[in-house]
Amino acid sequence: MLQQYKNILVPVDGSKATQPVLEKAIEVAKRNKTHLDILNVLEVNQFSDTYGGAVSGDVIYKLSQDVQDRLDALKQQAIDAGVPDVSIHVRFGNPKPVIAREFPADHKSELIVIGSTGLTAVERLMVGSVTNYVSRSAICDVLIVKPENIK
Repeated sequence: MLQQYKNILVPVDGSKATQPVLEKAIEVAKRNKTHLDILNVLEVNQFSDTYGGAVSGDVIYKLSQDVQDRLDALKQQAIDAGVPDVSIHVRFGNPKPVIAREFPADHKSELIVIGSTGLTAVERLMVGSVTNYVSRSAICDVLIVKPENIK
């Protein structure tokens, strides 16, 4: 029997992996005639570490507005490609548990479509791979997209 997904989650981070991962999620959503959630998780701690704790609410607001604008464009891309039911979300927190458990539990996600990596090799070594964590800890199925042209 063929698996039919009703709610698909695609977390995006603005890296080079975003476009091919979104395209795969759109393909799966169209095939399943289903709802697609596009999620960006902002990790506020990364800014306080980088800027010595001097991040104002204005900086975070501007950043979240920029992310919202990018997500609006990705939503329109999915709609233009034939996915009629698309929602976009911005969450603050640690991407690992948000993507693997918290968001899927809140939105009844049945499949997470995620890129093999959005980080450089050094970043993966330092912070660990979100994809690796999600693939081991997710509360639903995970499809890992491995684009050939992404290093």
